[in-house]
Amino acid sequence: MTSPARFDRGHTDDLMSFLAASPSPYHAVANAAERLEKAGFRQLSETDAWDGSTGGKFVLRGGAVIAWYVPEGAQAHTPFRIVGAHTDSPNLRVKPQPDLGSAGFRQIAVEIYGGALLNSWLDRDLGLAGRVTLRDGTQHLVNIDRPLLRVPQLAVHLDRSVNSEGLKLDKQRHMQPIWGLGEVNEGDLIAFLEQEEGLGQGEIAGWDLMVHSVEAPAYLGRDHDLLAGPRMDNLLSVHAGTAALAAVALAAGELPYIPVLAAFDHEENGSQSDTGADGPLLGNVLERSVFARGGTYEDRARAFAGTTCLSSDTGHAVHPNYGERHDPTHHPRANGGPILKVNVNQRYATDGQGRAVFAAACEKAGVPWQTFVSNNSMPCGTTIGPITAARHGIHTVDIGVAILSMHSARELCGAEDPFHLANALVAFLEG
Repeated sequence: MTSPARFDRGHTDDLMSFLAASPSPYHAVANAAERLEKAGFRQLSETDAWDGSTGGKFVLRGGAVIAWYVPEGAQAHTPFRIVGAHTDSPNLRVKPQPDLGSAGFRQIAVEIYGGALLNSWLDRDLGLAGRVTLRDGTQHLVNIDRPLLRVPQLAVHLDRSVNSEGLKLDKQRHMQPIWGLGEVNEGDLIAFLEQEEGLGQGEIAGWDLMVHSVEAPAYLGRDHDLLAGPRMDNLLSVHAGTAALAAVALAAGELPYIPVLAAFDHEENGSQSDTGADGPLLGNVLERSVFARGGTYEDRARAFAGTTCLSSDTGHAVHPNYGERHDPTHHPRANGGPILKVNVNQRYATDGQGRAVFAAACEKAGVPWQTFVSNNSMPCGTTIGPITAARHGIHTVDIGVAILSMHSARELCGAEDPFHLANALVAFLEG
């Protein structure tokens, strides 16, 4: 007998708010932490000693968050159930010397982060967000969420072949946004941020800033059955994982596992950082949790051996205008439920055992599900799934939600799929 759905269309409404409020990985983890705190979780410092108490706990590091809930009766060797995701999205990021200009226009020097779909950033009203570090070492989130920047496309009159031969963009020459007119002065952008944030002149010592589209997420279509918005890859999964973990913790029932949310930064450029899935963060947190409950290395080994991770990341819905690019027998559709992602060359970590785990969770939650596999002629992307499996020896299954326009400044999914995913994650975390 399947359990009733925990989330409905209200979950998708909340996802829209989460997307709009999370223009950077740093904002995303701050918003996830706020939701977890409302569910009774408390933040731990990595530099403090940890105790083995029950309840919800989380650690923040940069653009990453690891959260877990220790139920009553948990032992040192109790396995984990992990929802993995990533907080970063392809975009344009501000360079260390940002002030630039040409032909009377003031510009901001940017570097391309990840595999951005470059043309999607053209002729959009863009804001600026991220974090700044002050001279006293404190960090502050900043978000200029109004039309501030624009990357103007060359007029068709000056590029007559653009519609017949395709748009050709040079990452260095063609992607630098404008933000006004006049002379360029070194320090203009940072001085502007200091004024916007009410800080003293010269107070900002460092910055991690990025560009975002200021267009709000919105329902789309005659029946509002589609959702358009930014950074669904992969804040859709971060939001679903946060909601699922909070729901499981608030239910406070008996749990055979310790449910975990692991949302990493830097997936879009290889995950090799202190906040990425290929770093030590997850392993350190899980081990410290075991040891804080009085465990030994043997308990750690037993816990990891019984652990399963669902690596949740977006995948490709079949494109109505490019059907030949997809596998002919695997056509994930919008609102068809979450997808199981399979690649025998280990670009995804799913195996037959993982398929059974995912199918059981979806059945318990009462949600439909689908399978994605790439066309053999098309290179397959990858996720944090294989990295998690290889680095920690944890059985991992790759899943997600099927979307269109992946890596665009604005992506598209079925409006029902976010809460289908969240419901499946609740069932998985409950065991």
